Amino acid sequence: MIYHLSLQTAGIISGAFLILISLPGLVKPGLAGVAQKFPRSHVAGVVLLSIALVWTFWLLATIEMGEFSAFRRPLLIALPIGYVLTLRFVEEFLAVRALGILCLLAAEPLLDAAFLRYEAGRLLVTVFAYLLIVAGLFWVAVPYVLRDQINWSTRGVFRWRFLHAIAFVYGAVIVSFAITKY
Repeated sequence: MIYHLSLQTAGIISGAFLILISLPGLVKPGLAGVAQKFPRSHVAGVVLLSIALVWTFWLLATIEMGEFSAFRRPLLIALPIGYVLTLRFVEEFLAVRALGILCLLAAEPLLDAAFLRYEAGRLLVTVFAYLLIVAGLFWVAVPYVLRDQINWSTRGVFRWRFLHAIAFVYGAVIVSFAITKY
């Protein structure tokens, strides 16, 4: 185990994250314009990619790599070089790609917390983790998909609020299960 999170902690974190992300869009539908600017935001891309660099560097420095431990030092050297090269040469949808990387990194602790647990409620966290994986894979490989998803969801106030309401309810259900069932 890398993260040592209990299922209860993972449920509270993921549910609170969903609630905090959905609440502003639910209360203020005018934030749709901010969401539409996100995919091409260079500042957001640099911030999210920096967070991904620190997280990945920490993982590489601390995990047990077994027979691949000889690759630790070259990877620790290549990671910051790749970060600088990415900032230099990847300008299109950098924020989306960095968000996809963070989604992929965030899914592992959630799956790790639900591993070998037999409660049916663990599937709430597991489904959220797999949604993060699928979204992360698409956003890294085909980043304009997030732009299209945002444009689709912001076409109407009802659609925008409905999607945020679904995320809010799902987050609230995860938190309630984390507090009462796990």
